[in-house]
Amino acid sequence: MKIDAVDIYHLAVPLIEPWRTAYGEDAEVETVLVEMHSGGESAWGESSPLAAPCYSPDWAGGVFAVLERWMAPAIVGAAIGAGEELQERLAHFKGNTFAKAALDVAWWSLEAQRQGRPLHVLINEASSASSSVDGVVDVAVGADFGVLDSIDELLRRVGEAFDEGFPRVKLKFRPGWDVTMLRAVRERFPQQDIHIDCNAGYRMDALDTFCRLDDFQLAMIEQPLAYDDLVDHARLQAAIRTPVCLDESVRSVEAAEMAIEIEACRYINIKPGRVGGLTPAIAIHDMCREAGVGCWVGGMLETAVGARICLALATLEGLTYPADIFPSARFFHEDPGDAPLETHLGQDGQRKIATLDAPGLGCRPRPDLLEKYTKAKARIVASPS
Repeated sequence: MKIDAVDIYHLAVPLIEPWRTAYGEDAEVETVLVEMHSGGESAWGESSPLAAPCYSPDWAGGVFAVLERWMAPAIVGAAIGAGEELQERLAHFKGNTFAKAALDVAWWSLEAQRQGRPLHVLINEASSASSSVDGVVDVAVGADFGVLDSIDELLRRVGEAFDEGFPRVKLKFRPGWDVTMLRAVRERFPQQDIHIDCNAGYRMDALDTFCRLDDFQLAMIEQPLAYDDLVDHARLQAAIRTPVCLDESVRSVEAAEMAIEIEACRYINIKPGRVGGLTPAIAIHDMCREAGVGCWVGGMLETAVGARICLALATLEGLTYPADIFPSARFFHEDPGDAPLETHLGQDGQRKIATLDAPGLGCRPRPDLLEKYTKAKARIVASPS
């Protein structure tokens, strides 16, 4: 397809309550939405790096700027027939994976729409490690809890989540909200699936703490060490029984390959934004399947547009651990996406979210809410030939 134009929007969407992690606190989600145009059709993508460069080096204002000045002009006017071709056109730009992801996921969404098929069907066809799918697919999802005001409040919410059928719970874990908190949760819920997410908040001098965590029978410890580290994660994984899961450290297919080679983890959390889009996300999934490393889909508090992109990815056969994809009402008073996500109980009693049986992504921003929450916007158009 020839890319005729790209519209870029920088949004700030208030959260129902602050989201607290090891790297800080967010009262609103800053995210970047992209509308890609080709031949009279258009479709949307989203990349949500958050407001400040604290989760990763990327941040929403920077993503908007690099898309407007560099990356969108690099593809507008070009004929791009595959995600790999788009990635090649952007490869000379170093890093900036969230910006690359915004264009990559929009291309996939538009290509699926042009073919008249749901995005998740196209994604499964592109994977060498998945079977073909058709129609609506249910994706199992977990419940996540940040740092709250009290352990009692956390225990109440975790109990509600398990009662509602969420198959696992993830707990944010940081100094001051760590072993004491986890012990209280595990004592109240001794058999349920639980894992913790450290968001790169520790270093190897906390080895004794991580060795103690083996007693809690966790499903995994997510990103315990530095955001750009692989070697110390390999040392840590060799020292403890609990599986290590990498998140922030895997920003590319090459990083995933190295992590697997040096045995730095037993799981990889795949986020389209962090790894540069759906094209590398599918490749990482296939690599993990071949190597016998677990993988699952994470989220970045996206609106329904970005969350449905993650949901489509989560239908791949190898992504069996419940995903970090949330009902829209969990975080937003007003989700700008016109197809908000809702959970339902599957036949197995687990909380799930269903894909849409519609061409492409099946979700666009509501014009009124897009205007309400937009901080900046830009349009890049192909030069007349």
